[in-house]
Amino acid sequence: MRKIIIAGGSGQIGSLLTQAFIKNEDEVVILSRRPHPVRAGRVVEWDGRHPGPWVAELEGADVVINLAGRSVNCRYTPENRREIKASRVDSTLAIGEAITACQRPPRLWLQAGTATIYSHRFDAPNDEITGQFDAVDADLPEKWLFTNDVARSWEAAVDEVGPLQQTRTVILRTTLVLSPTPGGIFEVLVNLVRCGLGGKNGDGRQYVSWIHQDDFIRAIEWLIAHETLSGPVNLAAPNPVPNEEFMRVLREACGKRSGLAATEWMLEIGAFFLRTETELILKSRRVTPRRLLESGFEFEFPTWPEAAHDLCARWRKFHFRATE
Repeated sequence: MRKIIIAGGSGQIGSLLTQAFIKNEDEVVILSRRPHPVRAGRVVEWDGRHPGPWVAELEGADVVINLAGRSVNCRYTPENRREIKASRVDSTLAIGEAITACQRPPRLWLQAGTATIYSHRFDAPNDEITGQFDAVDADLPEKWLFTNDVARSWEAAVDEVGPLQQTRTVILRTTLVLSPTPGGIFEVLVNLVRCGLGGKNGDGRQYVSWIHQDDFIRAIEWLIAHETLSGPVNLAAPNPVPNEEFMRVLREACGKRSGLAATEWMLEIGAFFLRTETELILKSRRVTPRRLLESGFEFEFPTWPEAAHDLCARWRKFHFRATE
């Protein structure tokens, strides 16, 4: 039985991992700023910034996974920007300090990152070796450069911790994790399609990078098992698609023949009232998992059509079960 620590593990991704680890009969400890009862695992309080009694949980642990960070699904006000960046950097430094304080440190540190670190581009995919990064003076909206800066600062915090002699470190450059469980981005997309709003966004050329929940969980287990992998690893299906194709396939999987397209100005109005940003929709994220593939990892859902149909079928089961 492994002992696995998940910081910021109360969100959808953390819940998916917790359920998978518990099914495998692992011991799971969730570090949370707001301790609450959970159906699986054990919750320990931390503030996401400073070492405290929670550090003892890392002693002799097998894996520590840091997913902590304020959601970017908000308006990028000055205060929200500060919290988005600080929550990621501070929690990363806190985990790093805790690991260095352990006499028997965890064997593996999986540190969340984001594929938003890569350039907005259409011409070629970004992988860990040949990926491009947006320059500060790039001809992009200022808000788009903000998220790129957050991504760089997040990874720089790992470098600030310094090399860890006994703990292998992997940075998870994660794309959209699509799950049929309630409360995630996939449910939002399905509801848009069901309401007739599932057309292309903007000009529809921007790439969508994604990963099926099953492949995400399998990739985490792969990273735990394969000790030669360290540093940045892209968690993305190998076949990102343009937004127009992504939405068309999703409509087909949902049984909808058409969907209303949304122009950029329509998206700006909608984002204002929903208290979010169009950058989350319009920035092209063309990301591929070179290091996973080269290490021998095989995806169960490498292409969007098969993933979309599987996710829609599972979503219907969740939805109708909840309404019975």
